[in-house]
Amino acid sequence: MRNGKPTYRGLIYDRYILGLSVCGEAFNYGFNKSREVYLVANIELKQQKVNEITEKIKKSQAVILTSYKGITVEEDTQLRKQLREAGVEYKVIKNTLTSRAAKEAGFEQMDEYLKGPVSVAFGYDDPTAPARILADFAKNHDSIELKAGIVQGKFFDSAKINELSKIPPKEVLIAKLLGSLKSPLSKFVYVVNAIKEKKEQEANA
Repeated sequence: MRNGKPTYRGLIYDRYILGLSVCGEAFNYGFNKSREVYLVANIELKQQKVNEITEKIKKSQAVILTSYKGITVEEDTQLRKQLREAGVEYKVIKNTLTSRAAKEAGFEQMDEYLKGPVSVAFGYDDPTAPARILADFAKNHDSIELKAGIVQGKFFDSAKINELSKIPPKEVLIAKLLGSLKSPLSKFVYVVNAIKEKKEQEANA
């Protein structure tokens, strides 16, 4: 500034500083907007996942929570194969998402068991299959624990889940039922035939 008047260089510098200020504000506005859009999209995505899990819980015959720490990739693959063949979907889901989904499905009790590494097994056909397969697998893996679950719309703690795991597959139960029905029927047929033969012998005597 000379004689109280701004110099040309001073004017250029002031405009440069003003330009930086405007650019900075524009950048901050754009950054904040982008961050806001990202947060909204992230919230919507999480809610979508919660809705999907809630739907799985509602349509499942059985939902079993299991701690899965301490198993190898090979063992995990083997377990998944056994469950898949039995029509059971096995997933590792963030505990916060599972907790929200369980609450939306009306099972707030599940939140207590969603601590640490937890996997979720969804059984859509046989309500005993998930517990039975997981319990059988846990016999050789001490770190595996059946924590809790939902079976046909009712909450089961670990004790009830372990009792459920002892129920044989549906096919075995049906076979046993047919066997028990067949035995009395065979005896009945034998008695009828014996009576018939006796009458024939008497008639020929």
